[in-house]
Amino acid sequence: MQVCKFTLPEIIVGCGVLEQAGKAARRLGATRVLVVSDPGIIAAGWLEQMLPAIEQEGLDFAIWTGVTPNPKDYEVEAGAAFYRAQRCDALVVLGGGSCIDAAKGIAVLSTNGGRIHDYEGIDRITRPLPPLVAIPTTAGTGADVSQFAVITDTRRRIKMTLISKSLIPDISLTDPLLLTTKDAWLTASTGMDALTHGIESYVSLAATFLTEVHSLRAISLAVAGLRRSVASQSDLEAKEIMARSSLHAGMAFSNAILGATHAMAHQVGGLLDQPHGELNAILLPTVMEYNLPACPERYATIAEAMGLPVAGLPPMEAGAMAIEAVRALVADVGLTRGLADLGVKERDLPTLSANAMHDACMATNPREASVEAVMELFYAAM
Repeated sequence: MQVCKFTLPEIIVGCGVLEQAGKAARRLGATRVLVVSDPGIIAAGWLEQMLPAIEQEGLDFAIWTGVTPNPKDYEVEAGAAFYRAQRCDALVVLGGGSCIDAAKGIAVLSTNGGRIHDYEGIDRITRPLPPLVAIPTTAGTGADVSQFAVITDTRRRIKMTLISKSLIPDISLTDPLLLTTKDAWLTASTGMDALTHGIESYVSLAATFLTEVHSLRAISLAVAGLRRSVASQSDLEAKEIMARSSLHAGMAFSNAILGATHAMAHQVGGLLDQPHGELNAILLPTVMEYNLPACPERYATIAEAMGLPVAGLPPMEAGAMAIEAVRALVADVGLTRGLADLGVKERDLPTLSANAMHDACMATNPREASVEAVMELFYAAM
């Protein structure tokens, strides 16, 4: 029997569970929490709605909102200094993947010291982290259940990937109501992140029977819900579907890791500070084409999960249909730009390709890739 492990936080899902933020922190032993969020969440009114739930539990709190999309090393270090100055003993983070990753970085530095760069890679964290409650406001990143944190090294202009089960939040609160204030572009971008997590984790070399069921469920839910969720902010059923897709995808990739799409997207995001979900949408079909010969049966199963009529077809043909269905979904949700439209230049490709080879996600890609092959994939996605 295959030897494998599966790690995840306590997970609470449902409309209105934002109100459990204070109870969750109290159960973890918190007395003074650092609330991590961002200006967009404040403008949407969600932070104002959550704070009474913390106060009702008798908890003190401080608020830090100094994070931007693609969280930066200096932001994390500033947040950690604020955490220490405020004498906090736990974190509650309300936001998207950038907020959650920043909160994870703050937690690391609060007990382990040093610089966030010291923890790049796998299992570099040695001391326990403070309690962390994560409340995602986007449906896509899966950061609320994953053992990953991705932080931009602003000097090297790359994204650092930190991997440790210490980074898994203690409690995840998934409230689909929080998705009703996202605009169409953010809904599309983060939703494509969820789909990419599902697909890459399913074909990952580290996939197991424990992750595969979550990968396939994430894929089927994303295909069922993303177009509807992009089309309407008020379609609560679609928001619930995408919240579940993100949750399943997060549980899958946290334990199975990912592949070349993410390894490549991380590099562009680090170099040009571009949106991660849209980069995945651009790169995913091209990487799927590259990987198809290495695992056609897996891609045929993905086609089935997408609801495509592939019964009786050869795996290569069924897998090719899955790739075209992904391309159609990307177009339907309005993510039609290429890498060149986001500012990538041909002169950037050698550096991007070389850096991608060192990304942790490349190690589990199902087809081995050389730096030249990766550069060709970047070029094809321009």
